[in-house]
Amino acid sequence: MKKQGSRIKSTIHIGKEGITDGVIEEIRLQIRKNKLVKIRILPSGERTRDEMARELEKRTSLTIVEIRGNTVLLSEESLFEVE
Repeated sequence: MKKQGSRIKSTIHIGKEGITDGVIEEIRLQIRKNKLVKIRILPSGERTRDEMARELEKRTSLTIVEIRGNTVLLSEESLFEVE
């Protein structure tokens, strides 16, 4: 799954406004289509990348596949059961 994630581009960017309800809704829409979502988190002085990734995981009920640099790859948990 990490290999698939390295092939796709970040389709969601989280900036200074942080994780908004709009961001969460967009992640949910994209996960229905693609099963994997790659998110770029721009550096923030307030919270770490890992804290933001964990919040995304909690609020979307998705699973973190990988955190690399400022990029988080999320997937439905059901994809882990297939492999």
